Amino acid sequence: MGPYAFGISHISLEPTTTTTSTTTSTTTSTTTSTTTSTTTSTTTSTTTSTTASTTTSTTTSTTTLTTTSTTTLTTTSTTTSTTTSTTTSTTTSTTTSTAIPKWTITGNMSIGRYYHTSSTLTNGSVLVAGGLDMSSSNTNSAELYNPSTGTWTITGNLNAARSFHTATTLANGNILVTGGQYSSSVYNSAELYNPLTGTWATTGSMNVGRTQQTASILANGLVLVAGGSNGVYLNNAELYNPSTGTWATTGSMSVARCRHTQTTLANGFVLVAGAEDSTSGRSINSAELYNPSTGTWTTTGSMSVAREYHTAVLLANGSVLVAG
Repeated sequence: MGPYAFGISHISLEPTTTTTSTTTSTTTSTTTSTTTSTTTSTTTSTTTSTTASTTTSTTTSTTTLTTTSTTTLTTTSTTTSTTTSTTTSTTTSTTTSTAIPKWTITGNMSIGRYYHTSSTLTNGSVLVAGGLDMSSSNTNSAELYNPSTGTWTITGNLNAARSFHTATTLANGNILVTGGQYSSSVYNSAELYNPLTGTWATTGSMNVGRTQQTASILANGLVLVAGGSNGVYLNNAELYNPSTGTWATTGSMSVARCRHTQTTLANGFVLVAGAEDSTSGRSINSAELYNPSTGTWTTTGSMSVAREYHTAVLLANGSVLVAG
């Protein structure tokens, strides 16, 4: 009926190496300019005055007066200009090299299974429950993976063997499993796994039997289950209250969906995307949002590609990554 496996791989990231190179270049240029200007001015003035006096008594007197004046003016101007220019250039180059992530083999589950669920517990262990085994038969077995040792241990069995169900980690650390199917029988039953005792206990049943539905926990601690199939594709949804163990109907989606994804967003809304169309049997790309405050759905932007049996995960920046 489908692929199954019990070999497990996990992905690891090699260390990141960062190399930083800093180069500083300093250039100093000094220019000194000296200008000397000398101006010499010489002025010579000569004045000759001759006076002749003749007296009849035959006496002749001649007086000659010569005056010479020389003035020399020397001016020396020296200007020294020194200009120093210093340029410092610093270049920092950082190269980051990240090795390609690689997969490594870890411990195997006790049995091969598919169409099961996986849930992370508050202690870091991973609970795998139900599904179809290697003979394509429904199984009620469950086991725990220890990341520290890479090994699996058997834990308590589900009360009902089921596949295509959902598993949600509650605020109190218990795991809620809902619906699914056994052969052609569709369940509306639900049960809780207690990590402290390793046992399962039945809780209130859903109002509608569902298989291949979706489920996610809301900010208020309630669990929203939406869509799925029980012979017909479903657009209805209901809420589980962990405090009372009971279910209550809430608003229906605008489109009946099966094999879709459901993600609780950072703002508390719930995004449902993709699915198989109930009429044509083809994948669809539409999406809608559930508002827990009003219990209503509104359509939102469609995906670029129609999808079913895909996956979705909320990223740290608030975006949702859809793949497959």
